[in-house]
Amino acid sequence: MKKSLPFLAAALLAACISSKQIVVTDLTPENAFSENCEGPNVDKAGNLYVVNYQKDGTVGKIDPSGKASLFLELPAGSTGNAIRFDSKGDMLLADWTGHNVLKVNMKTKQISTFCHNDKFNQPNDLAISSQDIVFASDPNWSKSTGQLWRITPDGKPTLLDGNMGTTNGIELSPDERTLYVNESVQNQIWAFDVTPGGEVSNKRLFTRFEDFGLDGMKCDSKGNLYVTRYGKGVIAVFSPKGKLLREIPVKGKKVSNLAFGGADGKTVFVTLQDRKCVEQFRNAVPGKGF
Repeated sequence: MKKSLPFLAAALLAACISSKQIVVTDLTPENAFSENCEGPNVDKAGNLYVVNYQKDGTVGKIDPSGKASLFLELPAGSTGNAIRFDSKGDMLLADWTGHNVLKVNMKTKQISTFCHNDKFNQPNDLAISSQDIVFASDPNWSKSTGQLWRITPDGKPTLLDGNMGTTNGIELSPDERTLYVNESVQNQIWAFDVTPGGEVSNKRLFTRFEDFGLDGMKCDSKGNLYVTRYGKGVIAVFSPKGKLLREIPVKGKKVSNLAFGGADGKTVFVTLQDRKCVEQFRNAVPGKGF
């Protein structure tokens, strides 16, 4: 059947819209961070924080104008890997070399140990509920195994799963009923049902990959899961049902984590360990919590 010119024009426009490319730009210069550039997160004032600014064992601050500076240095022996903020505005840091989760008073910059456990491997990434219940991934890279922990607001840890692969990225869905945990070496993402008190059940495979690695993950306001594909240089976006919606290419290959921010929550900040910097792009959907 011969198609009319208006039909073809409409089809072409639809194709252009559906294939619209996201423009990725540099927020910071290359080599502004160490090769452990990780853990981006945004406070309520819109400031972005990223661990290992200029050297390991530090936290950098990037204000809304894009100016980067040293925010603080961690105690000797501590290296941050992930940042989350609790309901009071305090910063929580996964300290993988010190085997801790640290807490930073944002007004005084006083650093304290929120949680330490001799059974921790290397606390890697964190998720936190509206009730300030923390979930922590805890990989053992040398053995390709990992653990999943829950930490209550008073800093008491409970092992939820001690028989996982190399646990890394971790995130709660917007309704806080689903916890996602990925395994970097095994290239799998698991989903758990979660109660308001932080109990998990119904562990199930969400998706898996055949190549490259997995690192940090975040959800948008619709519940879609954004997964950094370490080594591939893309962010894979999945629906809550596990359908791959798209892949967003970034400029570097060793993409380690991401965070939503900006005034409307639609700016995505991405950490790159090969470029040692932060990239950014505008997204159609705001992040969880915006």
